[in-house]
Amino acid sequence: MTSATAQNYQPELDPRELRRAFGSYVTGITIITTWGDDGSPRGMTANSFTSVSLDPPLLLVCVGKSASSYPAFRKATVFGVNLLHEGQKDISSLFASKVTDKFAGVGHGPVHTGAPILKDCLTWFDCTVHERIDAGDHMILIGRIHAFETRPAMPLGFYSGRYMSVDPTLRQGGSPSHTMLVGYLIEHEGKVLLREDGEGRLMLPVARHRRAGAVLQLDDSRTLALRPEETFLYSVFDVGEREPGYIIYRTRLAASGEAETQLPPGYRFFGPLDLPWDRLPLTEIRGMLRRYLAERREGRFSVYIDSSDGGRLAMIDGSSRPWRAPDFVAESIAETEGTPTS
Repeated sequence: MTSATAQNYQPELDPRELRRAFGSYVTGITIITTWGDDGSPRGMTANSFTSVSLDPPLLLVCVGKSASSYPAFRKATVFGVNLLHEGQKDISSLFASKVTDKFAGVGHGPVHTGAPILKDCLTWFDCTVHERIDAGDHMILIGRIHAFETRPAMPLGFYSGRYMSVDPTLRQGGSPSHTMLVGYLIEHEGKVLLREDGEGRLMLPVARHRRAGAVLQLDDSRTLALRPEETFLYSVFDVGEREPGYIIYRTRLAASGEAETQLPPGYRFFGPLDLPWDRLPLTEIRGMLRRYLAERREGRFSVYIDSSDGGRLAMIDGSSRPWRAPDFVAESIAETEGTPTS
């Protein structure tokens, strides 16, 4: 077949099979956002997203012409691309639906260009429109990036028409110091919370963010309420060259005695005499739990920091109290952020 003949050859393709073939490519999930003519935020779920250039900084998304938000993106001068983390399946489904007010209850706001940016996501990009390209039943929207932010979390994956989770160990491609997992040592009525990893082993619950908060997001989008006033850094250590390091917080559950019945499958509280040490694969975690049990008996806790000569323990004495910056520090922060000091 000559090149001219090949160009004129138009085979009959089954749209359903073509969609299935496209779906065999593993992608993430994004919410693209902009403003409508009436000044209200508009957004839709999209997984046709890719980087384009570093200099200038460009990305692209594909917007279906049949989407209800298409007219807004066709006229937009600014837009946001928000990559979702694994705990945001509900938000992905919401923005893929025909719900009128998709932004109700979803934190968002302007950052740089004025486009509405989702507050709690894996990564966001704040863009102006660089170019629009008509491409069949889609519009290719190329954006110039003016601001972005990313955080340590696992992405929400999509494959063959279904959501998927990414194995946390797959993100550990670099130095452990760059990819620390945040674990929680959660106590409730004298017991410690552990989770199964799917292979019969037990681990501590892992959070998406490095900063400790009052809520811990679990694997099935449920949450555990914690006591932020009783949450402290407890241990920081590496495991090995090809394994992630850990930042461990010690805290207590804020809920009542019914909390144990509200856990998703694979989560369970263990008492000091019930801990199945043989199911804890990491020597470092076993050692940390033994230290914790000993310190719990004494009512006096420490912070462990890993080092090449065996690590350091810093004892914590006294009860916690709120920290208030000195006036000159508070004034400096307020001037930087443009907020009043009183």
